[in-house]
Amino acid sequence: MDPLADVLDISHVGGALMARVRAHEPWGIELDGANGAGFHAITAGVCWLRTEGAPPRRLMPGDVVLLPTGLTHALVSDPDGHAERFERIAGDQPCTQGGDIVLPGPGACTRFLCVSYEYDHDVAHRLLSLLPPVLHIAADGTGDATPLQRTLRVLADELGEPTPGSRAVVDRLIDVIFVHVVRAWLDGENATDASWLRGLRDPMVARAIALLHDRPDVPWTVERLAREVDVSRATLARRFTELVGEPPLSYLTRWRMDLAARRLRETADPLEAIAGTVGYTSEFAFSRAFSRVRGESPGRYRRLAR
Repeated sequence: MDPLADVLDISHVGGALMARVRAHEPWGIELDGANGAGFHAITAGVCWLRTEGAPPRRLMPGDVVLLPTGLTHALVSDPDGHAERFERIAGDQPCTQGGDIVLPGPGACTRFLCVSYEYDHDVAHRLLSLLPPVLHIAADGTGDATPLQRTLRVLADELGEPTPGSRAVVDRLIDVIFVHVVRAWLDGENATDASWLRGLRDPMVARAIALLHDRPDVPWTVERLAREVDVSRATLARRFTELVGEPPLSYLTRWRMDLAARRLRETADPLEAIAGTVGYTSEFAFSRAFSRVRGESPGRYRRLAR
């Protein structure tokens, strides 16, 4: 039972390598990830990240940055330097045999990876809306390799010396990196607002969330859930609401509707069958709950999604 994996799965989060870049000063690249999330890992040298309304952020070797909601941004050698659109640079600059985009110049060289993540916008907000617009994970100054850094090293090895199956390995490592970035953010002291992500840091609440995710068809009550977690009803209700920001059964309803929305989009299953898989004994009760949470009936939602 793994709620984070559940949300990643239902959100269809998947990444792809956009480019490996070797940029010699002066240089600047502007990227627009409006349809997904952007990720960069600095493997050598130094650069700056620019986003609208925020001061430039310096990125050092080993730093990674995730922009969960596709914020338009620029990577530049100088905080005030000019940036060209990535699409234009990628079209104008030939790649090396190894697949690197090389930006020529007289100055120092910075190397970095650019990755894009696509996801189902209809449900991914449960995860991505809780993350900051720019999630910067600085390299560990102690010299100890974190799981994220170790994964990046394996990725660099696969990209540097491709062997049979490397493409499949690279695709999977990119997906693993997304999880490591979210974990690193959770392990810090950044997740302070009430949310299901914050709830995962509490063993009791995490167990309750996992049960709701694993068995959404069960006719849960707070009392039954508390017995499963082995705490009192009052303790579970108070702790769950404090950390997650809503009572257990409200959370369960939203999770059920996310699962139902996916089935409505991806299958031709009748409403009665979908209702049963998410804990409703009648199509009417399910339709009423779906309309309340989603703002439209299941039938209309299915038609518009198709």
